Amino acid sequence: MTEQQLPAWADPSVPPAELDAQGVSRRGILRGAGLFGAAFALGGAATPALAAPAAASPGRAVGGEDPRLAYLVGDHHVHSVYSHDAKYTFSQLATAAARYGLDWMVFNEHSNFGHARYGAKLEHQEILKARAENPRQLIFQGLEWYIPAAEHCTVFAAPGPHEVDVLTRFELAYDGKLLKYTDGAAGNPNTARNEAHAVKGIKWLAEQRRTGYVDDVLVLANHPMRLGIDSPHEMRNWRDAAPEIMIGMEGAPGAQGGGIPGWEGPESQRGEYTNKPSADSWAGYPQNAYVLYGGFDWMTATVGGMWDAMLAEGKLFTVTTNSDVHRVVFDTWKNGDWPPGTTFDDTGRLPDPVNTGSPQPGGDFWPGQFSRTHVGVTRYGYRSVMAGLRAGRVWLDHGHLLDGLEVRLTRAGDRGRGVTLGGRLRVRRGEKLTLNITVTTASRPNPHGILPELAHVDMIRGAVRGPVADRDDWRAPDSRVAWSKDVSGRKGTYTLRVPLSVGEESFYVRLRGSDGKRNGTGCLGASVDPHGPIPHPPGDGDPWQDTWFYSNPVFVDVVR
Repeated sequence: MTEQQLPAWADPSVPPAELDAQGVSRRGILRGAGLFGAAFALGGAATPALAAPAAASPGRAVGGEDPRLAYLVGDHHVHSVYSHDAKYTFSQLATAAARYGLDWMVFNEHSNFGHARYGAKLEHQEILKARAENPRQLIFQGLEWYIPAAEHCTVFAAPGPHEVDVLTRFELAYDGKLLKYTDGAAGNPNTARNEAHAVKGIKWLAEQRRTGYVDDVLVLANHPMRLGIDSPHEMRNWRDAAPEIMIGMEGAPGAQGGGIPGWEGPESQRGEYTNKPSADSWAGYPQNAYVLYGGFDWMTATVGGMWDAMLAEGKLFTVTTNSDVHRVVFDTWKNGDWPPGTTFDDTGRLPDPVNTGSPQPGGDFWPGQFSRTHVGVTRYGYRSVMAGLRAGRVWLDHGHLLDGLEVRLTRAGDRGRGVTLGGRLRVRRGEKLTLNITVTTASRPNPHGILPELAHVDMIRGAVRGPVADRDDWRAPDSRVAWSKDVSGRKGTYTLRVPLSVGEESFYVRLRGSDGKRNGTGCLGASVDPHGPIPHPPGDGDPWQDTWFYSNPVFVDVVR
C-alpha cells in the first residue's frame, strides 16, 4: 500500500455498514479531527519520518505545536506457523485482526535456526501475499529477538527490498539463543560479554537505518518482568545505545487470558506471569514484581517505579500492549502432525493447524480482541506508524475500554493545539498550563459482550532530574498520582481540563484510568498511589472485569 492510499475508515465512499462489520470505530474521531480531506488526502509527497511542529509565532513563549492526528490501532507481537510454539496461519490471523478492527500488526516470529535458515524467507513471501490480499491492513515483518543476557524484544523493519535480509542477518549475528549468549547472572563471567553484545546489536540496527539500507527499524522490549532478567542498567543501556531505534517496552504483555478463572488451573495468572526469581534475575527487584497489576507489567503499573525512573531522566520511553498470540483461549484448533522424521529446524514452518471441534489449551486473545495500541499518525502508511511510535504518540487500552483519547498540553492564551503524547513543551517558571484530556467513551459492547465504562482518570506527575548516578536505580521518588477524577456515568465525548503549575523543575505527566472494578494501594504506598492497579488472586483474574488505559507522557521543560 502506498503512503497516500486511503484506508476503508478514511474513505467516505465505503458504506457505514461495511465499516461496522469490520469493527471500525474511528470514523467519528477522524471526522472530528478534520482529517478526511487534509492529512489523509490522496496524492502529495511521501510521508516524512516525523511531522515537524509549527514554529512558534512572535510574542509567544518558547514551545511547540503538534499537527492534527488520527489514531491507528495495532499489535506488534503476533506469532504464526513460522514460530515453533504457535499454530495459526497468516490467513487466520489477518482475518481475526480485521474482525477486531486492527489497522497494523507485526509478525515477530521466534528466533531459531529453522527460522533463520528457511522460515524468514518463506514467511516473507506470505507477508507479500497478505499485503496484496489485505490492502487495508499494514502488515510488518519482524523478529522476536532473544536479547543476549536478557529477555525478548520485538524487532521490525519498514517494508522494502532489504527488510527480510536485515532481520535475518541480525538474527544470526546477535540472537542470544542462537549464540548461546544467555547467561546474565551478576557473577557469571559471560554476563558482561553478553550484555555488550546486545548493545552492539542495537547499534548495528541503527547503522542499517542511518545508511539507508532499510527505511526504518524499531525495537521494543517484550514482557520485561516476566522473568526479572531485564535489569535496570541493561534497559538504560539499550535505550541509550540508539534511542531512535530502541524506543520502549510492552507496558502490558499478551497472554491476558491466562488468568481466566477455571481455565489454566488454580495458580494461573494474566500474562502467564507465573515465574519466580532465578539465578539470572536481577536481585534488586522485589518479590511482588513478578505478577501483573491490572494486566500491566509491574514496571509500568508501579507509580514511581521503573518506567517512571526512566522518564524522570527526561528521555521518552514508549509503552505498548499486544496479544503475543500463540494459542487463543477456548480455541478448537491444534497443531498439525509432522511428516515422519521432520522437525521445525528442517522446515522453518509448522504444519497447518487442524480443527478438533473441542477447546484446546491456550491463554491468548486474537490480535485486537482484548489489547490495543493506538498510534497517532498524520498520514496512513507503514512509515507513519513507525514515526508515531518513535514520537511516543501512543495510548493503550484493554477490553476496548475507550473509543478515543486525545491529550493536549497548552499554555494560557495560546490559541494553538499545544503538544500531545510524547511531546515536549518549553515553558518558563510561573507560566500557567492546562492539560486537556478529551475522552470518547465506549459506544458499543466489546468482543466479550460488555459495554465498558470508564470510572476514573488519573494523572501521574514526576520531576525530571536528568541521568541517574546509579543505573540500576528503579525508583522515581518524586513521581506520584497528582490528580484524579471520578468520571463514572459520563458518556460520549467530553474534555477534562487540568491546570498545571510550573516551578523551578522540569517535569512530565502521564495518564491512566480504569473501569474501577479492582483498585487498591499502589506498590510504593498510598501517598504515591492511593487507588492503583493490584494483582488478582491466583486463578481468579478475569481480564474483562479489570480493564485499564494508559497514555505515554508529555514533558514540560522549564527554561530560564
